[in-house]
Amino acid sequence: MRWMGDAANVSVASKFTLAIFALAILSGCAGMNDWSSESSSTAANPRAAKAPRVNLGKQSVSSLMAPSSNLWLRIQDGFAMPELNSPLVIEQTRWLASRPDYVHRSMARSSRYLFYIVEEVNLRGMPMEIALLPFVESAFNPVAKSTAKAMGIWQFMPATGKDFKLTQNVFRDERRDVLQSTNAALDYLQRLHRQFGDWQLALAAYNWGEGNVAKAIRRNQAMGLPQDYLSLKMPKETRDYVPKLMAYKAIVLDPSAYGIVLPELENHPYFVAIDVTRDIDVDVIIKLAELTPEEFRNLNPSFNKPVILSAANQQVLLPFGHAELFQENLKSYTQPLSSWTAVSVPSTETAEQLSKRLGVDLAVLREVNGIPRGVRVRSGSTVIIPKPSNKSSDVPEHLAENGSLNLVKPANVKKSNAGGKKTTKTASKNSASSAKKATKTASKPAAQHKSASTAVAKSAKTTTAKVAVNPP
Repeated sequence: MRWMGDAANVSVASKFTLAIFALAILSGCAGMNDWSSESSSTAANPRAAKAPRVNLGKQSVSSLMAPSSNLWLRIQDGFAMPELNSPLVIEQTRWLASRPDYVHRSMARSSRYLFYIVEEVNLRGMPMEIALLPFVESAFNPVAKSTAKAMGIWQFMPATGKDFKLTQNVFRDERRDVLQSTNAALDYLQRLHRQFGDWQLALAAYNWGEGNVAKAIRRNQAMGLPQDYLSLKMPKETRDYVPKLMAYKAIVLDPSAYGIVLPELENHPYFVAIDVTRDIDVDVIIKLAELTPEEFRNLNPSFNKPVILSAANQQVLLPFGHAELFQENLKSYTQPLSSWTAVSVPSTETAEQLSKRLGVDLAVLREVNGIPRGVRVRSGSTVIIPKPSNKSSDVPEHLAENGSLNLVKPANVKKSNAGGKKTTKTASKNSASSAKKATKTASKPAAQHKSASTAVAKSAKTTTAKVAVNPP
């Protein structure tokens, strides 16, 4: 079914379908009955097709009850990685224990995402320590960005994200998408485990790159040395990586020993996923779901624009208790669902030219598209503009999936003293001044490259993944 913004069609909201991310088999709860509905293979998003779906016309979200009330116990029961016998684990555990406020903030953020991650880790038969990895990567900050441009709770680099089919365009960046990035990260980790046959080495490769880990292994082999995690020569960030994960494991196993209080986490979905079947403004979703903008962004950090497009087969995550509010309020909502549309720029233009040609306020055009002064919008770019009153159609699929914004600085120009004609500034420079500038530049030291390891949310994942690429 499709969302309708006019009064004649609001009744279709009663048939709204929601996807509940709750699966039948719960670790540590053998023998419990399935508490979710039957699975559907027709989800709009193929990656979510395996998730059970609930029709709110027949069943209430609040009627679903989990067979176990404590997610932390389930996580503890799923720990399966061998202990790492290294003083680095003690060092990292002490570091965390001495910063309880930092740990508590990270734990509080994790409460939104852990149930889904635990479900996926359990389904794949992976050790439950993997569910704690975003603590190490990003402290569960969904908008974390490293200096190396890694994004999201799993800290995907741009090229690695593309290798794992995470869309990065003008409308969304799925490296920040809770569902898509989790599935991609677990795919990557499983592949690394198949390659190295060891979870510690797989984690090292996730941080440092599989090519680097493979070289380190070959180097030890050639010297007749062991090839386990602790025996390999690696950067300090990677050397500390698994110990950091083991430190979080120690705290989850016995928080009181370190003066930490874990937040209460119920063993049921925190959020509900709604299929977007008509273009809809973020502000409209926030209003109908009775959420704060911050709450919405915490669960939907991948969206870059004020409108979410149906042609991209998107899903919006809402807190468990707000899904029914959204449905009920949608029934009586008679205003247009979206007030924005997108257009392709046919030729390179300035923002002023675009504004005049499209009849759009210049300040609005700059703000919503992030167009700074002094640049032009390159031909083929996609820009967001207020939807004209005579336009009701949604943004077409080719723009929703491939929209990009490419900006270019115009050549520096100056007026000639004679006749006011414009001439290229660089052409007017004499050879003496050029030589002087070249000498001055050559005397400067090379710019310092800032490593990703200097960021709070550290990540050194490389872009060496050898899988089929599906460019956005």
